[in-house]
Amino acid sequence: MRSFIDSASIFIYHRKAMAKHGKDSNRALGWRDPKSQLIRFKELAQIADLNNCTLLDAGCGHGDLSVYLQRIYPSMIYMGWEQIPELLEVAIDRFKERANISFLQGDFMHDELPACDYVIACGSLNYYNHDTQFIFKAIKKLYESSGKGLGFNLLSKISGKGLLVAYDPKVISDYCRTLCNNVVLKTDYSDEDFTVFMYKD
Repeated sequence: MRSFIDSASIFIYHRKAMAKHGKDSNRALGWRDPKSQLIRFKELAQIADLNNCTLLDAGCGHGDLSVYLQRIYPSMIYMGWEQIPELLEVAIDRFKERANISFLQGDFMHDELPACDYVIACGSLNYYNHDTQFIFKAIKKLYESSGKGLGFNLLSKISGKGLLVAYDPKVISDYCRTLCNNVVLKTDYSDEDFTVFMYKD
């Protein structure tokens, strides 16, 4: 689980970014640019045919993933889960008129998550945590919270030391295979990022 110090660090990081770039800016979420965000969205969208499915976006930020996915899967029901109030306010304001989109506030590691077919975590598992087992606990909880499967991305390379952490794709995928038999590892779209899909049979 995230400690108070770890959670506080995440809040401070994003609030500084909001102060510098504006709370509704892509940069407030920590993205380098819109292109890097879209590259990751494209990979995660391949998890399954999401039409007529419910999807939980764990750590949804502004809810940008909902727009990308609903263009491809118009009958998907999207639920965004975000712990930082300022980011959630932007998401709710942007999508208050959109059907099949809703948002909830909370920490996905501490709170019980709503029932859904798929869980997606786009960038929300990249933060440093004092608990060296955090990433494995997070993957396990999010996978178990899904009805059909989990998709997430992680950094494989970072420059310098800071709030973000890089992971070895093999270590992560090997762990995922201890939880389920159907694991897909995608490493061919970025030099610094990888995506994992875990499916329930």
